[in-house]
Amino acid sequence: MRVEIVAFTSRGMTLAKSIASALRGQKHDVQVSGPSRLAEEHGAQAYESLSLWTERAFAAADALIFVSACGIAVRSIAPFVRDKMEDPAVVAIDERARFAVSLLSGHVGGANALARVVAQSCGAEPVITTATDVNGIFSVDEWAARQGLVLCDRDEAKAVSAGLLAGATVGIRSDWPLDGTLPEGLVWDEDGMCEHGISVSLGLGIRPFAHTLRLVPRVVTVGMGCRRGTPAEVLASSLEKCLMRANVAREAIRELATIDIKADEEGLRTLADWLDVPLKTFTASELASVEGDFSASQFVFQTVGVDNVCERAACAGGGSLIVGKRTFDGVTVALACRDVRLSFDETGPMVSRGGQP
Repeated sequence: MRVEIVAFTSRGMTLAKSIASALRGQKHDVQVSGPSRLAEEHGAQAYESLSLWTERAFAAADALIFVSACGIAVRSIAPFVRDKMEDPAVVAIDERARFAVSLLSGHVGGANALARVVAQSCGAEPVITTATDVNGIFSVDEWAARQGLVLCDRDEAKAVSAGLLAGATVGIRSDWPLDGTLPEGLVWDEDGMCEHGISVSLGLGIRPFAHTLRLVPRVVTVGMGCRRGTPAEVLASSLEKCLMRANVAREAIRELATIDIKADEEGLRTLADWLDVPLKTFTASELASVEGDFSASQFVFQTVGVDNVCERAACAGGGSLIVGKRTFDGVTVALACRDVRLSFDETGPMVSRGGQP
């Protein structure tokens, strides 16, 4: 998780560095910034202007922490706020470390969780104002964000939260075990008897309830091979065909993978951008060392130095093959899935907007 912290006074800068140390201890990528004079004095990053700093951090970071009054933070982020599903978490903490306030993206962005972590690191009181938290009700969007699940329908998420707040029972079914105690208001419902329910699955259009909130774990790696110069549109069409036939939701895609000699392939790079996932590449020797039962092609071996690209690339980063080599319009596609671990334990890690710690 990438976190940007900004402070404006010497006391605030000292607190910012302390918070940064605590977050780095949890393996987060943290940068502290401030005005030139303070930044130099405290070994932090100097910014040109607060507006430019906020614009850059808002676009690049998973979370922003203002060591300042809430008003400064609100005015700074106001021009850049767009959508709760995409905006980063924003937390403000006063320089005396009395209150850590969750200001923006409390659930999906993780600001509520971050405010609690920040508060714990310096003895502050976390200030959380979202309705489910105030009433002690299970928050499905915050839980999904913590688990790295993609929330596919915000209207259904609102309906689930509204139902829980009203005292209704909400069903849940999952293709994987869920550790921990089932939160109050949720019941296991494999038969879709509840009107509103949550479905955790890789599948396309899985709707066991009259009103279904689909949650998709981002755990699938797409391995892909193609001829030089294959357009992105052809690659995208091939991928969609593979996903449809395998009944795997596009939201499940974590990364696109291929052999390193395709690293500069414009079509693959464009497809990764369209999917908003990284393009990972592996050398022929790295692919050859991946263990598993893969289809082999002598022609591919003679061409690139390894007997299979798509299946081996799909598994190279970890995970098991769930869809073997499929060929569409000269494009080879394979899918691998990492282990899915889900829990209702509230102490789970914060994750970035991309679903990764």
